[in-house]
Amino acid sequence: MENSDDWQRLLEAQENVFSRRQALEHGLTDERIEADVAARRSRPLLHGVYAAVTGDPTPSMWRRAALLFVRGPAVLSHTSAADLWRLPGARDDGRVHVTVPYGSSARGCERVTVHRSRAFDHIVQANCDPPLTTKVQTLIDIAVDAPTARQGMRRLTAGAAVAKMAGTTILEALESRPPRRYGKALGAAARRLVEGVESVLEDEYATEVELAHGLPVGVRQVARIVDGRRRAEDIEYRMPGGTLTVRIDGWRYHANQRTAHADRARDNAAELEGRSRLTFGHEEIHGDPCTVARTVATRLTQLEWDGALHACEH
Repeated sequence: MENSDDWQRLLEAQENVFSRRQALEHGLTDERIEADVAARRSRPLLHGVYAAVTGDPTPSMWRRAALLFVRGPAVLSHTSAADLWRLPGARDDGRVHVTVPYGSSARGCERVTVHRSRAFDHIVQANCDPPLTTKVQTLIDIAVDAPTARQGMRRLTAGAAVAKMAGTTILEALESRPPRRYGKALGAAARRLVEGVESVLEDEYATEVELAHGLPVGVRQVARIVDGRRRAEDIEYRMPGGTLTVRIDGWRYHANQRTAHADRARDNAAELEGRSRLTFGHEEIHGDPCTVARTVATRLTQLEWDGALHACEH
């Protein structure tokens, strides 16, 4: 009976991972299961869950095992779902994370962490195998699990950039299902995404330079025509005395001859249009945001900004 087509199809669908209950339903006996383990034709993964392999189980097999170990409805979530969605920002702790409905009696173990959600029916990705949380919910979950609110905001911004996820999508999810912590901070990060922030460095400029020092909020991702092509300037401040363009230079991550040429073309276009421009990279924004703020404030004042620079908390 254990060699039936149904049994083989089950093993193929579950990457050679099965539960004792499934094996018994397909005609295997407890004695046969134990004999296969003793003969190393199968190996136990979790209590009541086995892999029909002789080698080391893969991460994918451990995820399957966790879903079989947790009785009742369950989906992969947090870092386990982030790995499948290829989202950055969360460290793999060697455990499989699953989410179950709030009233579930499911329990975890040393290898499996169980989370509960009152909105379970709304956070499950449709028609997905293995089952997992939606991309936006996964991103929010790993942001909420960050050690600090600031790190959570960075995870949210970085994940949104990699996933090409609209800020409005994240903001709607945060507002309809408020997270258990960091709600205001993550909401602020999502709103900056809506306003045009597209990277962690741009987000850091918005919080550590603009917001922390009382600078005006610039217009982001401004479309400009350069050499007949549409280019986007990171930030523009439009003052009575003229326009200041600020560029966030992430050259350490994407520099190449093409982008260098495009930057020179943008410089030339700005000069011809009479726009001032300043450029800052990771070293300045992350390492000395106060100096960046003073530099920007000085040029804005020259362009007739009537505001005042604030001292930050650094």
